[in-house]
Amino acid sequence: MPPSADPPSSSRNTLEQAAGTHDRATALRRAALLDGLLGDPLDPGNPHGFTALAEFDRDRRPPVETEQLLAVAGMGSELVPVRHGGTLARADLLMRVLRPVFRRDVALGLGCISSSFAASAVWAAGNATQQSSVAALLLGGGRITVVHPGLGPAGGVSRDGFTLRRPADGRPVLDGCKDVIMDAERAGAFVLHAATATTAGPHSHSALLLDPARLPAGRMRLLPRAVTPGLRAAVFSGLRFTRCPVPEDAFVGRAGEGVALALRTNHINRCLLAGAVTAAVDPVLRSAVSAATANSAASPARCWRRPLAGVFADLLACDALAQACLRAASLVPERAHVPTVAATYMISALLGDALDELSAVLGSAGRQGDGLPHGLLAKLTRDLPAAGLGRAGAAACQAVIVPQLRTLADRSWFVEAEPPPGLFGESIDLPGLDHRLLTFAGDADFLAAYLAGSAERIACARAADGRTALLGRFADGFLGELRVLREQCRALPGRFGASMSGPWTAALSDRYGLVVTAAAVLGTWEAEEDGASFLADPGWALLALSRLAYRAGIEVPNRPEDCVTGVLDELLSRHRTGRGFDLDGAELTR
Repeated sequence: MPPSADPPSSSRNTLEQAAGTHDRATALRRAALLDGLLGDPLDPGNPHGFTALAEFDRDRRPPVETEQLLAVAGMGSELVPVRHGGTLARADLLMRVLRPVFRRDVALGLGCISSSFAASAVWAAGNATQQSSVAALLLGGGRITVVHPGLGPAGGVSRDGFTLRRPADGRPVLDGCKDVIMDAERAGAFVLHAATATTAGPHSHSALLLDPARLPAGRMRLLPRAVTPGLRAAVFSGLRFTRCPVPEDAFVGRAGEGVALALRTNHINRCLLAGAVTAAVDPVLRSAVSAATANSAASPARCWRRPLAGVFADLLACDALAQACLRAASLVPERAHVPTVAATYMISALLGDALDELSAVLGSAGRQGDGLPHGLLAKLTRDLPAAGLGRAGAAACQAVIVPQLRTLADRSWFVEAEPPPGLFGESIDLPGLDHRLLTFAGDADFLAAYLAGSAERIACARAADGRTALLGRFADGFLGELRVLREQCRALPGRFGASMSGPWTAALSDRYGLVVTAAAVLGTWEAEEDGASFLADPGWALLALSRLAYRAGIEVPNRPEDCVTGVLDELLSRHRTGRGFDLDGAELTR
């Protein structure tokens, strides 16, 4: 929503002014500007810092002053495609700009990105008038929110929520309610998915773009604010519609396309959310490093070296996977769906494991349980499931992945050609993100195709370097795992049913997610291998792959101890110099 007071002129439209070209350097510059505007998160006097945001969380109040700062700085423009007057060029660049917000508070970040879940449907299938109105709303600092139906078994749609019926003598009428909707009371528009068919199926729901100002008085009612276990500073409330006529031009796309439209666009937004949330682990890892080195001038105690280096390697793997999938949305949008859903699933799992490891470090390194580090850890542990990155979110991802595994095994794995150059690294300009080109499911898997090509290339270079040879053995191990998966997934029934939603199929999706994560790690290393940076060294990739292999139960050789040492040295260097723990490693405000 637009701010109620004028912030300092120096912050007005800051991100738009820094837009210019649409590349990595520009995105990092905008992220740095936003990071500077939000100030040092550790400063207890900073109204946008950890202390202030924790108070809002305890009081279950939104941080209005920080929200106003973000709105006036131009955050809404980041969600509007360039062709509609905004600065959204690519999803991977948007993720970088969002990370300074998520680093401070997941609820604050989700408040920014939630409008993307709604607006993406309009960018993908809306008409020119709808796209123009949503663009104007976001560019003006307003909010739009989405009202999705609940997911049922096998990725279907539950019958809870809203229904739209057309009486014989009038225009469509909306009925129903939902109790928990983010920003329902603050949104200037809604993208609402309503049942328009009497039976369940792929054409059961339609998407509607609703402007509350155009609805008859008294037919739409806001319900009281909802209490949620996490994201307590976010604003959740409900909506009830009672025989509410809706305009004929409210449909986004054709009637009956709501489910397909949500599936086409949600995977990008959920991956964007998961990739941005990795920044929220940064202050927890930083606190764990501080705790582990409190009594040492140089390095943590030996017992903490492996977990700290391992969590850092996992964060790099998460970033590699998120960036690859979000870049694929621009480069190969027709092939991006299933790997991107798997990315959301795997990132949330790896982050959950990382918090468990960091909890052990913070709990055993002499820190008291009521300090800021433990508060950040506890808050993040609550917030991730509420943001859809917990068990419920994992189940929703599995419901999408598992029905596609047999098709991928039959038509894609070891058959599909590698994706074109540009998926990894920053040396090639990518086309802009076009939501209209996003597809659902299909029979393509760009990351599995990349894994096969990467293993072959590394095999040709094994003799050049001992650690490169070891990297090749890891690549072969994951390629062998993909072969086993292919045979097992070919045995799945052709039609997915409730009998297939059990532990075995969950294990298949787990193993598939680990394989594509390994492919992203290898691709990121290959894109950097001719350079002199930390990412060009095989050490971080070996450590990340060894941890993925352990999770998958793949028998691979032990990593050399100097891999842990090298990754730990980089972690400590970034900690001392205030650089981020992602692939970019940019300097942060502190």
